[in-house]
Amino acid sequence: MKNAVTFDLLKTDTRTRARLGVLHTPHGDVNTPVFMPVGTQATVKAMKPEEVEDLGAEIILGNTYHLYLRPGHDVIREAGGLHKFMNWHRPILTDSGGFQVFSLGKMRKIREEGVTFQSYLDGSRHMLSPEKSIEIQEALGSDIMMAFDECAPPDADKEYVRKSLALTNRWLKRCIDSPYDYEKQSLFGIQQGGMFKDLRRESTEFIADQDLPGYSIGGLSVGEPKEVFIDMLDDCPDMLPKEKPRYLMGVGSPDYLFEGVERGVDMFDCVLPTRIARHGLAMTSHGRVNIKNHQYERDWEPLDNECTCYTCRNYSRAYLRHLFRSDEILSSMLLTEHNLHFLVNTMKNMREAIAEDRFPEYKKEFYDKYGKF
Repeated sequence: MKNAVTFDLLKTDTRTRARLGVLHTPHGDVNTPVFMPVGTQATVKAMKPEEVEDLGAEIILGNTYHLYLRPGHDVIREAGGLHKFMNWHRPILTDSGGFQVFSLGKMRKIREEGVTFQSYLDGSRHMLSPEKSIEIQEALGSDIMMAFDECAPPDADKEYVRKSLALTNRWLKRCIDSPYDYEKQSLFGIQQGGMFKDLRRESTEFIADQDLPGYSIGGLSVGEPKEVFIDMLDDCPDMLPKEKPRYLMGVGSPDYLFEGVERGVDMFDCVLPTRIARHGLAMTSHGRVNIKNHQYERDWEPLDNECTCYTCRNYSRAYLRHLFRSDEILSSMLLTEHNLHFLVNTMKNMREAIAEDRFPEYKKEFYDKYGKF
């Protein structure tokens, strides 16, 4: 069987587990390690698609849960799929909707069949099952689909996580058996198991047996302390097949990206850079800048003197502060473009460092300049 998505592992850093690779998809190649901007509702907030592509993003993420509720996957199917609907010509990965559903708390109920939940838009009731998740993602036409799983809370006890993992495994089989075109879309499995490494190994053994085109690490960076995250990350990537792409879900702060890449992760996504931009926060080579601060009222320097993005080439910190305090839409646009450029460019620099066997040096240089996280 010809899979829609394949992966070439090109190089591994000589002193770490950092990897250089290429992900081949129906809508183009993606160089890894890669950060994927999140286009939750068929848009990367405050950005036009061509702007996202121009800053170097090679793949974005769409959200099954939100697009199912609005405008509806049938609408997007009729439009010709998510690529045409949002005018994005590069690869798209869609999540399964599971994380959003499970984060609803009392507004959802988990059963063997799937999850019933209440819409945050109008209170209407819905059922999301493995089959329904695949149906929606098939209609969206993403290059990479994610399996429907349960993301257990980080503080869940082992017995709960064990039962959750067994349910996730059964749901994965149902996702695999759901109808979709394997030559147009690929399904990635998700490693779960909470904060228990033996359950993570059990999960990996099961999903690896399915011989899927790629695998992700779920249930990390969901509120656990950073030291727990690092401890889990020390082992979780290496449990997964070496020859397949490894995707760490929901990670976007620079330190977590470096720690993930150093341990052999290939793909990342997060709403962080766009979300904090709307709150007046910028990532720069010398740490975060809170543009709301009074010290920037007459600061005529760019956000980051080392940055070549449109925002830094054309506007001062003083102007950006004025826009934010005036509640101007342009504030979100300019800060979002900067933050995404910063992360995409940082990942590019990581790839170059891996290629030249100097990843540890680049990581230290970055950390020394960035300061506290």
